[in-house]
Amino acid sequence: MNNTAAQFIESNKATLQSLEGISTQAFAGVEKLVELNMAASKAVLGETFSHVQAILGAKDAQQVMALQSGLMKPLADKSAAYAQHVQTIVTGSGAEFTKAVEAKTAEAQKAFAGAVENMTKNAPAGSESAVAAFKSTLTAGQNAMESAQSQAKKAAETVQTNFTAAATQAADAVKKATKTA
Repeated sequence: MNNTAAQFIESNKATLQSLEGISTQAFAGVEKLVELNMAASKAVLGETFSHVQAILGAKDAQQVMALQSGLMKPLADKSAAYAQHVQTIVTGSGAEFTKAVEAKTAEAQKAFAGAVENMTKNAPAGSESAVAAFKSTLTAGQNAMESAQSQAKKAAETVQTNFTAAATQAADAVKKATKTA
């Protein structure tokens, strides 16, 4: 019985370490997004001041209109590039996160199954039906968890596909609008 308790303690320690690693990965993705947003904000601020100075230096309304229309094309390209960077960060972080969670979940299930197997080996005589029911319940729970993970993965893939399509449509719409302007 002492061995089973030690197995559960080790399993919990491993799970805690896994959670720490997964949390670190999640924060790394957030840090990348923050860095991207800070760089984009800094660039937009600098470009805005430069553009305002150029407009203030314009000689006539025609030059102002030319400066304004000249601003739209680079803005569309930069917006599309920004969306692509965000998508790359989110996709990369999500893939790493999912991979780590799946690996750690498999490890935890294996450790837990080993502890349960050890515990059932040491079960008192006459408890075979209770042990079989416990194992059956455990198997059903694991199957339900695997099914939920599969559905969550499909949902994440659908969201990613929709995000990619929306980003592409937005970039195309901006490009079409700047061509007609």
